[in-house]
Amino acid sequence: MTITSMTGFAESSGSHEGLRWRWEAKSVNGKGLDLRLRTPPGFDALEQPARMLATERFRRGNFQISLNVESQGNVRGLNVDPVALAAAVKLAREVAAETGLAPARIDGLLALKGVIVPDEPAALDNVARGHRDAEILKSLALAFELLGKARAGEGAKLAALIRGQIDEVAKLTDEAGKLAAAQPQALKERLSAQLAELLGAVPLSEDRLAQEVALLATRADVREELDRLNAHVEEARRLLASGEAVGRKLDFLAQEFNREANTLCSKSQDIALTRTGLALKAVIDQLREQAQNVE
Repeated sequence: MTITSMTGFAESSGSHEGLRWRWEAKSVNGKGLDLRLRTPPGFDALEQPARMLATERFRRGNFQISLNVESQGNVRGLNVDPVALAAAVKLAREVAAETGLAPARIDGLLALKGVIVPDEPAALDNVARGHRDAEILKSLALAFELLGKARAGEGAKLAALIRGQIDEVAKLTDEAGKLAAAQPQALKERLSAQLAELLGAVPLSEDRLAQEVALLATRADVREELDRLNAHVEEARRLLASGEAVGRKLDFLAQEFNREANTLCSKSQDIALTRTGLALKAVIDQLREQAQNVE
């Protein structure tokens, strides 16, 4: 199994007894599961089951779900509003009486706003509304299925990137280990040179020199950091192979990677080791950026 992205888009459509609709579903990164649903008036009852469908399929992401509905063929009958027509006739007679102008013609009266109105659709009973909503929710389930596939496809690309970044962290950690192993001898040579310059011909015992080198080497010891970096690499690989929703865990692990890389750089007494530590930090930043896209 592969990891899943939080980014995707899908749509689905359907029809039922003279009604057509289309769902659009898109998701982007989010700390939790946040669903924003837009439906036309009269379809408010869909919100709760829509949220249940989302929570069954997804764990994280900001979702924007919209429903567009129209009558089949967009054909509706027309009716005359008798109240509006009576008011228009009365007003026309008053204007004609006051001005002496010819009375308004019927086509002019019917053209007034509100005199001709479209038929209102017949109200649905509870059973009919339940059948209609069930069909609409089937389409939403399909849209969520397609959205899940889109997120999985994006996740496969993310997984390849993250695996490469984890491999690079492992490679740099190995390089840091080799460089760190040479630090005690480098410290001894550097300290000997500095003491020779400062003390001149005054000799320094090998025991005292060994003590000073041991003290510096202890302060510069990065074995614990390297061990933890290797452990984090193994854990990251395990998470990727688990097929679960691991975005939060990967994000936290990236922070732990960064903590160890910072400590390694602060302890480093060698320019080559510092450069390797900085390279580690750069890859870890990229890893965390990608991990924040994972569900």
